[in-house]
Formats: sequence, C-alpha cells, structure tokens
Amino acid sequence: MKILLTNDDGVHAEGLAVLRKIAAKLSDDVWVCAPDTEQSAASRGVSLHNPVRLRKLEDRVYSVSGTPTDSVIVAMKDLMPDSPPDLLLSGVNRGQNLAEDVTFSGTVAGALQGMQMGIPSIALSLARGFQGASSLPWETAEAHGPDVVKKLLDAGWPKAVVPNVNFPDTAIDDVKGIQITRQGHRDFQMSGVDKRDHPRGGHYFWLTYGAKKSNPPSGTDLRAIYDGYISVTPLHTDLTHFEALDDMSRKFGD
Repeated sequence: MKILLTNDDGVHAEGLAVLRKIAAKLSDDVWVCAPDTEQSAASRGVSLHNPVRLRKLEDRVYSVSGTPTDSVIVAMKDLMPDSPPDLLLSGVNRGQNLAEDVTFSGTVAGALQGMQMGIPSIALSLARGFQGASSLPWETAEAHGPDVVKKLLDAGWPKAVVPNVNFPDTAIDDVKGIQITRQGHRDFQMSGVDKRDHPRGGHYFWLTYGAKKSNPPSGTDLRAIYDGYISVTPLHTDLTHFEALDDMSRKFGD
C-alpha cells in the first residue's frame, strides 16, 4: 500500500513525525509532501496568484512553499502522476479539529483535496487544552493511530467522505474507545481580536481563537473528546442545508 502524508503544521512539525510512525506500521511505501512553513487555518486555500516551489528533503520526503491543498495537488500531479497513492493521511494536527474548526482546518483541507482527487483520505488531529495536560500526549496518537486507520480501512467509507479523526489529550491507557460522531457546534464565539498600538501610529490586530469547553450533546465530536474517546466524524464537501433548501424552494415557488 502506497501512502501519501501531508499536514498544515509544516513538514518539520512533531505531529508529522508521529504520522510517519503511524504510517510505517501500515506500509513501507510512505511519501511525504507538506508545507515548508506552518499553514494552520489555511482551510482549502490554493496558491493561484503565487508560484509554488517543491523541494526534496530526503528520499520520498518533499516540502512545498504553499498550503496543504497545494501540497496534495503537487504530489499527485508531479511526484506520482502515474502511480497515485492508495491512501492519504493528513496530520497529526497539533490541536483538535472539531465542530466549526473543520472549515478552518488545513489538516481537514488536505484530506478533502485527496478525496476530491480520488484517493481515500483521512484527517487526524490531537486535541489539546481539555484534560489539563501540561504537554501534548503525542504518544497517544502514535499508539492508537494505526489501529484506528486499520479499522477504517476494513470498514470502508463512501468515496465522497473524509473520516475526521480526533484523539483526546489523555494518556494512552486513558482512552476509552472510539466513537463515530457527528460534527458538533459550540455554544460560544471562538474568534476574537487583540488590538494593539503600532509604534508608528495607528493600530494592528492579532486574531485570536479560543479553545475552552462548551456543553455539547452526546453523539457529537466535541462530547466524545471531552469524555476521553477518539472521535471519528464522516465529513463531506456538500454544505447544502437540505431542510432550508426545501423550505426556500416552497416559498419561492409560491
């Protein structure tokens, strides 16, 4: 099995090193093509107005001067045009990609691009800030990752779907299991701004993004992570709200 790896934290990120260890337990044919610098919250950005450079770092490991989506496109079209991967793994992200996060996430975007190009793709992230740990338990993702991916491959999923995997920020033995979940919704506003004075006059802003706990219902990705479970959410790119579609169609039809 040929596996392509990407991420949004950058080719030198600790999470990508963890993902390489996960992939190595599944195959000996593993390729990496990831951004050369951090691209967190890049979403599905594509570098249409700037040139993209590809650099070989070592055998089957490459960096791209662009986004996660750029990385997947370049890998598929230049590195392996005649021999595509059998699986794409994106991550392991340094921080959760849950609820509203998924539309910001470059990690999820990398997997969505792989899916769009016909490759079974999985996004993987490690939650942080929920269980009080002083550091991220990367060993939890490394230990449980191969089993989660194997179970997903055995179970299969529709071609237009990306499984979004989130590991809880707990110790290896404290993970309670795997839950198949739906995308949750937080009950507070995550985004904010930190307004500061510019030394030459005027102001500038740092955009902020909070990560406190909400109070989600059971069955959601948020609740699973809060309760110490690995969350697997099947995502797809169709953002149509079908109830609103039917309602609006009736009203406009009248």
